Amino acid sequence: MSITGQKTTDGTPGQAKAAGQLPPRERLVRAASRLFYYEGVRAIGVERLIAEAGVTKATFYRHFASKDDLVVAYLQTKDAYYRALAEPLAAAHPPAEAIDLIFDAIAEHARERGFRGSPFTNAAAEYPDADHPVRALVASHRTWARTLFRDLLARLGHADPDSAAGALLMLFDGAMAAGYLDDSTAAHQTLLDAVRLIRTGG
Repeated sequence: MSITGQKTTDGTPGQAKAAGQLPPRERLVRAASRLFYYEGVRAIGVERLIAEAGVTKATFYRHFASKDDLVVAYLQTKDAYYRALAEPLAAAHPPAEAIDLIFDAIAEHARERGFRGSPFTNAAAEYPDADHPVRALVASHRTWARTLFRDLLARLGHADPDSAAGALLMLFDGAMAAGYLDDSTAAHQTLLDAVRLIRTGG
């Protein structure tokens, strides 16, 4: 499953039928995940979302008071995706190995078909008001990532886990951009080399 919430291989007719049988709210979130990620939030209107999800306007507003509420729901699914990717690795491995495995997983994720960078950075660029609920969700996701890195570095006995966690978060951001804009194989190795340098205090 990719960050868009879609299968990374082409779906079968049976899968399409199953998707059509999903509850309306989930169909809306799935449609939003695909459209917002590939085309941008501001470019997609409510009418397009309704058509893609196969629901009525009344159904849309029964579940979401506004499009912005759907944007938050979309980002919540992405936050859950990254947590499900990283937290089991952090729990199951020694801290140095866990950090390397998390970033290796991020690098592999950035090589998926259809990858278009961080959904959080992309959404934040379209919401300049730092007090907007969308930006609050973006900030919450980044706080989670920073805390995860800091806790792993502290377990590792790093001399300055707070500063190093900030550096790892910047690498996380950079990996998302490089995975979209640069050669993914070269970016992968550069990322892992930088992670190891930071976690060892080099």
